[in-house]
Amino acid sequence: MNKSIAVIGLGRYGKSIATELYKNGADVLVIDENPEIVNEIADSVTCAMSLDVCDMDALREAGISNMDAVVVAMADSLDSSIMCVMSAKELGVPKVIAKAKDEMMEKILRRVGADQVVFPEKESGIRLSHKLISEHLVDYFDLSDSTSLVEILPRAEWVGKNLRELNLRKEYKINVVAVIQNDEFNIAMDPDTPLKADEPLLIIMKKSDLKRFER
Repeated sequence: MNKSIAVIGLGRYGKSIATELYKNGADVLVIDENPEIVNEIADSVTCAMSLDVCDMDALREAGISNMDAVVVAMADSLDSSIMCVMSAKELGVPKVIAKAKDEMMEKILRRVGADQVVFPEKESGIRLSHKLISEHLVDYFDLSDSTSLVEILPRAEWVGKNLRELNLRKEYKINVVAVIQNDEFNIAMDPDTPLKADEPLLIIMKKSDLKRFER
């Protein structure tokens, strides 16, 4: 099933996340107080609404409680960000991610319930969207315009099998460079050791193949 994600606040960062999520198959609800901005993005997301983002009843009627995650992308307004984070958690959203402009704002947003706080200069909207959608992707970093270093959890069909059996280089055109065990990178992994569901793999792959690991 597609994930349902709401993005509150449609500045450049919020628009980037919302449109990229939608391109990658998520059901995306966007909310902003400015109706003109909402209309501009309406054709690029599942649903776009203009309402008072500090009004919990309005957010409830918008369906926030049905979301898998909410991204609060309003770093320029601390009061609004706080209210949105608190409202989303109160309405039962399992994962609330908030944008912050400095460390003090990060501390405040975490204190009021944000599960994750991001800084635009450190993590782009595109990277975050991939992590939200994927059930396997833990993290990834671009090595070049065409290649990424990716941390993924083994797929269900890989668990219990070893790297020699799976032959991932041939089957998926990826190179496994390490197995992460107890937060340690094991680069000398035994190719005959069965993979475990909770031990991520660090792999190098083409960026164009990334979508295959997002389901």
